[in-house]
Amino acid sequence: MAKRPIDSRNRRTGLAMLLVAVAMLGMGYAAVPLYRLFCQVTGFGGTTQRATEAEAATAAELARSAGGRTISIRFDSSVERGMPWDFKPLQVTDTVSVGQRDMAIFTARNNSPFPVTGTATFNVTPEQTGAYFNKIQCFCFTQQTLQPGQEVRMPVIYYVDPKILDDENARDVEQITLSYTFHEVKKEG
Repeated sequence: MAKRPIDSRNRRTGLAMLLVAVAMLGMGYAAVPLYRLFCQVTGFGGTTQRATEAEAATAAELARSAGGRTISIRFDSSVERGMPWDFKPLQVTDTVSVGQRDMAIFTARNNSPFPVTGTATFNVTPEQTGAYFNKIQCFCFTQQTLQPGQEVRMPVIYYVDPKILDDENARDVEQITLSYTFHEVKKEG
């Protein structure tokens, strides 16, 4: 008769361990989207922010109190190994007023004899500036398909939030580097 309570405890322990394993598997699948969301909200790891036109207008109003402070923006570009594109900024550096919208233009050319779809990953350095670098419009928000030999100009409309001047870890930054890497989107099947 003493065997019944042990069997019951073993079943409960086994069920608890199964639930722990399923929960761990679920967290494994959720980790990437949760980390991406965390980075987008906090600017962690140099993740830039997305902004609306209204938010950009508010930043421009705040910029008037920034006293015309400027910051240098450096543009960096690359493609993953094996991707048959040339990709580069038209201008390597630009000096912008904090809070004011500006536009950078990148060009991409498909050097292959077939259409290629790419998507761009991005970040800024120094990392602590990611929370203040806002993009209103960017080619990196969607996939880009280039036909054989096609060359396109791709704009990025952005601003540096004047709140950067209130952050003791970021206010003395003189240059922000915006980096993009294009990756080929592989076709399913």
